[in-house]
Amino acid sequence: MKNLKESIALKVLCYLLIPIFFFILVISIAGAVVTAQYGNTNNDGTIQSFIETESFGEQYFDSIVTEVQYVENYISYINSIKNNKDSYYRYSQIEVDNYDKNVYYKAPDSYYNSMIYGYINYIIIDDQTGELYTNIKSKDYQKEIEEITNKKIYWKYENEAITTNIETINQDNAKYLAVSYSYFSMDNLQRFKVYTYLDKNAFNYSNYFALQRNIYNMFQKAPNAPTYLIPITSIGLIIMIVYLCLAIGHEKGKDKIELNRIDRLSYEILFTIVIFVVGMLISLVIASTESKVPQKILGSIFLLGYLGSYTCVAVLFVSTIKRIKAKEFWHTFLIYRIYQRIKKSIKYVFKKMTDKSSITKKIVILYILFLLISIFLISTLGSFLGFLCLIGFWFWVLYMLIQYGKKLNAIQQALKDIYDGNPDVHLDEEQLVGVLKRMAKYINDIAGGFTNAIEQSLKSERLKTELITNVSHDIKTPLTSIINYVDLLKKEDINNAKIEQYIAILDKKSQRLKKLIEDLVEASKVSSGNLKLNIENINIKELLNQAIGEFEDKFQKRNLKIDLDVPKEEIIIQADNRYMYRIVENLFSNITKYAMENTRVYIRLQKDSKKIELEIKNISATKLNISADELMQRFVRGDKSRYTEGSGLGLSIAESLTELQGGSFKISIDGDLFKVLLKWNIDG
Repeated sequence: MKNLKESIALKVLCYLLIPIFFFILVISIAGAVVTAQYGNTNNDGTIQSFIETESFGEQYFDSIVTEVQYVENYISYINSIKNNKDSYYRYSQIEVDNYDKNVYYKAPDSYYNSMIYGYINYIIIDDQTGELYTNIKSKDYQKEIEEITNKKIYWKYENEAITTNIETINQDNAKYLAVSYSYFSMDNLQRFKVYTYLDKNAFNYSNYFALQRNIYNMFQKAPNAPTYLIPITSIGLIIMIVYLCLAIGHEKGKDKIELNRIDRLSYEILFTIVIFVVGMLISLVIASTESKVPQKILGSIFLLGYLGSYTCVAVLFVSTIKRIKAKEFWHTFLIYRIYQRIKKSIKYVFKKMTDKSSITKKIVILYILFLLISIFLISTLGSFLGFLCLIGFWFWVLYMLIQYGKKLNAIQQALKDIYDGNPDVHLDEEQLVGVLKRMAKYINDIAGGFTNAIEQSLKSERLKTELITNVSHDIKTPLTSIINYVDLLKKEDINNAKIEQYIAILDKKSQRLKKLIEDLVEASKVSSGNLKLNIENINIKELLNQAIGEFEDKFQKRNLKIDLDVPKEEIIIQADNRYMYRIVENLFSNITKYAMENTRVYIRLQKDSKKIELEIKNISATKLNISADELMQRFVRGDKSRYTEGSGLGLSIAESLTELQGGSFKISIDGDLFKVLLKWNIDG
């Protein structure tokens, strides 16, 4: 059962079959009604055509009755307002024909007219006045009357006799059919001659006749089909809808119902959107049936409207089921959210009102007092003194609010000073009262705490620097002796290869230790800011060329090709020449240690109106399983095995020196690509 609920294919199949089954069910019910209403066989057992059915004749006759009744009412009305031309033209859509002032043309003026009567052409002549009423535009109405009997489907009445090829409303049948109309009888026709025929396009365009004929013809040869289709499609629809109700929201790998963006949309909004879109689609279909739209085009419009409406309703149905299952149905209503917000606000106000230290409580109380006093003073405005008291009271409240605002501004400024890094802040608590006094006390305590913390931090940094400097000095003295004695040993004539190897190792390691101590001391000085910078104009392009020349041997040793991209013009930067060179030296040294052999090193220098950028890129020899932030930390190296020489301080020193000289230092790692970007903004 769980697999069935989670089956995507089965759900999709149900979504596809439901509109098909529903359409078949509706058509089957319509077919059953039409078949029962019209019948489908003659007395001799032959199959009837649609125009041979009694229902078609009744509808045709009803259209005739309607038009005759309309003409009668029109004549009566015109007789009552002969001298009022304005009322005359406001009566429906009757207009005088341009060719004959005795002819009146009536265009279809209603949805029902468009569906049925708009396709029945008629000419009605009043024998008493000779006036002619019609919905046919013609220059020769006599010719139209003479050709009536040549039409495929016609009905005419003259001299109290009916001539027609519609057997269901011939002379005898029409007489008895008229009896069913309580407001009409054949006597109503005595003063008129009536000529009608069905438009030849009646069954080719959208209208009531065409719709019923299509349904009738569909079940003509299988009149019992609805008997089987109605229960089958009904049961199928029930099964699929029940299954979807059980399966909607269940997905593989998920234990609970998860709502998407549509499901979290306010239910009222979603419902309104669906109703609006469905209404627009239905209106489109209805408008198409009111117009002379060809059947093929009408079918496409109907399919679009039907599938569009089904999709909208399906979205609403699925979202509703998911909300109910997730127990979020009521929670997604906009009115519920508004209720919760109001409830939360009331609880908040109540909580603050019961809190003795709450400023909200005092504001509410003061506001209520303001209202009560104002109401009292307004009630006494009958006197000029009461009016002056009210104005004076309002000005006093305004003054107190301004004073309160000044105190709040002072507190705000104190907080801003602390935020900007200035802990030397003190507010006079004696000048404040209530909540503001407590706030001032807290701010003073925070400012004092910040001052103590900064002093402790500076003291700690100073002690670290002194410790590193002293320890480095203490190590440097014996290390210098070791290096000197190693130099003396190197000068001796020693004919022992092993001893010479040992001396070489001692020389290499002592030099490395010396370099490490120097880096450590320099890193300490840089981080503490104990460096004296000699700022001057430096040609950074020349500095780069100098550094590349000094590292040429090391680059060639690892077969690293330098790809230098610098502009032709000189690029001058304000910096300390020695420390600027140290930055480049550290970066190049890093490349000679960690770059992959036989690769290129890309160095790009560029300048625009706002900044100077130096970018250096190389491919790492080993996989960089480390983030850029970690690599910038002290004593961290890209070579975690520490196979290569290095202190792990080079990048950290380069970053600190760059920032001390007003620049920014950023590294990024993309796979094995290592990139460093230095940037200096140009003032002005």
